[in-house]
Amino acid sequence: MIITTAILLLVLFVITLTVAAYSTYGERKVAAFLQDRIGPNRAGPFGILQPLADGAKMFMKEDFIPAAANKRLFILGPAIAMTTALLTGVVIPWGGELTLFGETFKLQGTDPEIGILYVFAIVSIGVYGIMLGGWASNNKYALLGAVRAASQMVSYELGLGLSIVALVMLTGTLSMGGIVDYQIEHGWNIIRQPLGFIIFLVCAFAETNRAPFDMPECETELVGGYHTEFSSMKLGFFLFAEYTNMFISSAVIATLYFGGYHVPGLDRLGLDPNIATLIGTASMFAKTFFFIFFFMWVRWSTPRFRFDQLMNLGWKGLIPLGIVNMLITGTVYYLAEFWKG
Repeated sequence: MIITTAILLLVLFVITLTVAAYSTYGERKVAAFLQDRIGPNRAGPFGILQPLADGAKMFMKEDFIPAAANKRLFILGPAIAMTTALLTGVVIPWGGELTLFGETFKLQGTDPEIGILYVFAIVSIGVYGIMLGGWASNNKYALLGAVRAASQMVSYELGLGLSIVALVMLTGTLSMGGIVDYQIEHGWNIIRQPLGFIIFLVCAFAETNRAPFDMPECETELVGGYHTEFSSMKLGFFLFAEYTNMFISSAVIATLYFGGYHVPGLDRLGLDPNIATLIGTASMFAKTFFFIFFFMWVRWSTPRFRFDQLMNLGWKGLIPLGIVNMLITGTVYYLAEFWKG
């Protein structure tokens, strides 16, 4: 059991890094499509080796540390950002049960009873990497970007939490696998929680610092924000962490609101359990890739918010909507239980 779990975690690690790397390629191709350009087309057929070329460039660039920087924290910042980004995927159920060589195991690293709280806890730690990187650089633009990132994440984590409270009230569990099982039995949560989904989606954009909420790294105002002074693979870790967070956020959205690996009607076809599991896993990745595309589409088609607009939306818009959604969910649940009784 330990060996299969270790193999699963290793495969998940490789897939996460691969998706993060090729998300940079996908970003440029989506931008090129929306802007009527070709995009990367030199490194390999159709430019598919571009992420490898970018990675080699990052490794070969000079590893520069500013003289006035706090060297230990300067190194620790991107390390925390990358580590926390990779840790969140272990609780996501990527598929059902698979039977190999007489042993049955689930395509999920671990399924703690507080899975969704684990995701929030790890995501909350990620902001320390940004804060340390910005502060340790001893650069005013980096520090301003770090302060913006911290205030933005604190603001939008409240709305994110309120949307999840309503979801937990509905499903009765904090387990990611349990939420998927609930949807298999009762239908996808997007039907019962459309407002909660919208709140969660908007907050996910803000939590991952994606446009139109990319104020912490706003090039026109802050040069590059919290990673202005970073180079080589330290910069690469920050960029990889952003794309990894986008991948994990998309997978969490698919899990919480779109049934995860569930494919409606698949159980009625009488397929071999292993084939059904693989189809479900393919469905999970298809949903995830759709939301990755949506993240990119929004970036290249929506103007950036001003910082005061961003904060007003979080505190005066999404938090009240989250409270209203929570009250509506609680009322409906109470009335349903009352009529059953």
